Amino acid sequence: MKETVIHITVPRGKKKERIDVFLAHQIENASRNKVQNAIKRGYVTIDNKPVKANHIVAPGEEITVELPLPPPPGTQPEDIPLDIVYEDESVIIVNKPAGMVTHPAYGNYTGTLVNALLHHTQSDLAETDDPLRPGIVHRLDKDTSGLMVVTKNERALRFLTKQFSDRTIDREYWAIIWGTFTHRSGTIEARLGRSKSDRKKITVSDDGKPAVTRYEVIEEYDGLSLIKLKLLTGRTHQIRVHLASEHRPVFGDPSYGGRRIVYGGVTPKRKAFIHNLLERLPRQALHAKTLGFVHPVTKERVFFESDLPDDMFYVVERLRDYSAS
Repeated sequence: MKETVIHITVPRGKKKERIDVFLAHQIENASRNKVQNAIKRGYVTIDNKPVKANHIVAPGEEITVELPLPPPPGTQPEDIPLDIVYEDESVIIVNKPAGMVTHPAYGNYTGTLVNALLHHTQSDLAETDDPLRPGIVHRLDKDTSGLMVVTKNERALRFLTKQFSDRTIDREYWAIIWGTFTHRSGTIEARLGRSKSDRKKITVSDDGKPAVTRYEVIEEYDGLSLIKLKLLTGRTHQIRVHLASEHRPVFGDPSYGGRRIVYGGVTPKRKAFIHNLLERLPRQALHAKTLGFVHPVTKERVFFESDLPDDMFYVVERLRDYSAS
């Protein structure tokens, strides 16, 4: 990600002032709102530690600000194939492939789901507060596959946004994970916050936001499991971090320990077998399999389901064969 790095030393004799106000006056063409957004994303640090917008600056503090370069004007439609599960005048249900970013952002201006949808709908997507996210109600990580609902008008956007906010959306994820659970079903509760050492990662933190994930085991293999999960909260990387905190990371997850053998005997045969699976699955084995909600027009509850993508299906089939041998 290209960015501008600014180092600012709070001068001696500086009176008490919030850091967002201070930086808005220190950085050229930076509004207070822009500074606050940078703080929320972890781009403002003191001694390599993220700060909050209400932090009071003190003389002598060394502040580092990493401001991403502004995106190019507009979001352009692109002719990219889409797997459309359902579509009407209000919503589109799309099965997002792994490797596709949901919407344009710093460093990813093209090739996103939004670029593809703008071409598909001839730019007929709901306007949002962020011009880079037309129609977007929720998102999936780049390397998580599965079902998403996208809105075509403001009425549908408001209606679906409220359901996500009220946690009345039905969503079920399937994941292949390292290890097995003692109980066939259970709940993981752990507060989550942005990592202080790497702002791109999330970690379990006592001062983080509450997060609750329910799981149910579908199948167990030799040191791995296929499970389904439901989110009772919607935190960034929630499933991946919660499972990693239980020492059962998502298989293949490069950020949270899923690309190393963490369970079972490391015999040459098993090591070669696992390496083959990881080569066929160069991402976290996580798929948003089902999606249900109240339709914004008919007010009836609708439900959609998708098959496991080929890479996850391959791994499951191989695990079944290996465990049976």
